[in-house]
Amino acid sequence: MLGLFTKNTTRVLSSHLSVATYATKASKKVAVVLSGCGVFDGSEIHEASYVLAHLTREGVEPLCFAPDIPQLHVINHHKGAPVEKECRNVLTESARIARGNVKPLNLLNESCADAIVFPGGFGAAKNLSDFALKGADCSVNEDVARVLKEFHKARKPIGLCCIAPVLAAKILGNVVLTLGKKDGECWPHSGAIEQAEKMGAKMEFKNVDEIAVDTKNNIITTPAFMFDGKFHEIYDGIGLMIKELVCQIKNSTSIHTCTSYE
Repeated sequence: MLGLFTKNTTRVLSSHLSVATYATKASKKVAVVLSGCGVFDGSEIHEASYVLAHLTREGVEPLCFAPDIPQLHVINHHKGAPVEKECRNVLTESARIARGNVKPLNLLNESCADAIVFPGGFGAAKNLSDFALKGADCSVNEDVARVLKEFHKARKPIGLCCIAPVLAAKILGNVVLTLGKKDGECWPHSGAIEQAEKMGAKMEFKNVDEIAVDTKNNIITTPAFMFDGKFHEIYDGIGLMIKELVCQIKNSTSIHTCTSYE
């Protein structure tokens, strides 16, 4: 029984990892950039899952990507403490969320998708950038910066939630974003707002069930787990972000022309 399971699992994984699995009947494609697996050292798993679920519900095919780099560190999510002498890879960990179907970020360019989305989690501030360490003086991963600039230049929609909007603040500068609100104990990460403003972003103070839409730059953001809320509240807010993103895609004349990720 165990041998049969292992054989079948290998065959399924091989299918998931093939480039062919990216080709479906969906006419629109959205790149989803992951940063690992787990809120404290990678992508916030629920946010990433909600993004994927809302995209497919809207009839859009998600294409998952992640940088092939080491994580800043590994956090024991049960104890909330770093794990000494352990190193994990962002791409490898992101594959847990993508069910194996994830490609290195250096293979992504704006011609491959109609829009791009960055879920949150500390990985956006630790692996995709070093915002968690340096705030407004942070640097952003080279490929993350590149794809943000490419999609922005092509006027393709960019969605970011939770802490991920700081990436757009750093790379694109004069943009309209939300990281939630400054006041109240339900906003434990509100200090990020001041740092984003220092990088040139104009902040809108939105609730967890709201979105900020920068119509000039085609950027949609929502607070997600910047708010200490319930799972369904985060799900609903991300749903609004994805609905707006898909609406912008459908109103756009741009198309993806990428046919291979190899």
